[in-house]
Amino acid sequence: MSLSDDFQSRLQSPALTTARLILRPPALSDFPRWAEMMADAEVARHIGGAQPPAVAWRALMSMAGAWALTGVAMFSALERATGRWVGRIGPWHPYGWPGAEVGWALHRDAWGRGYATEAAAACLDYAFDTLGWDEVIHCIAPDNLASQRVAERLGARRRGMGRLPEPYHQEPVEIWGQSRAEWRLHRQRFSPSDSA
Repeated sequence: MSLSDDFQSRLQSPALTTARLILRPPALSDFPRWAEMMADAEVARHIGGAQPPAVAWRALMSMAGAWALTGVAMFSALERATGRWVGRIGPWHPYGWPGAEVGWALHRDAWGRGYATEAAAACLDYAFDTLGWDEVIHCIAPDNLASQRVAERLGARRRGMGRLPEPYHQEPVEIWGQSRAEWRLHRQRFSPSDSA
């Protein structure tokens, strides 16, 4: 494969479809809702804190860059019925991270609909079946009960405290996770209609 072929194959990023969502790499058109989500202090408190638009822009560009350079980053989640951007969810393994993660963050107006569980299940399938990962973790703040419930629904176990790289190294984080074999067992009984 030539260098230009490799670049072209990375640009042809995947899209996943669930019962209610389309998961695809971030697009510039996602920025208004992405920035709105990241400006909301309650939404962003477990993912680095509220950010002004310029910082949110750099985060979106970093995610798009990770797709282009590595072929792995979080997806933008859009409602199939409306096309509305509802969050970022997916496989992710930044430099210095404690493991290969499937993470999620949803816009406040998408909370309580089961979208995190539905999309994360599709992303676990993708991480294990397409990316070939053997283990997946979820980095969750100890007081983030909603994300802990999502992890439990997915069959993940709390593995103990972990440490994120700078600049997040001072934030307490629990590591939740499961192996490919464990996911296969949990997946058999998982129902995407479960609410998150």
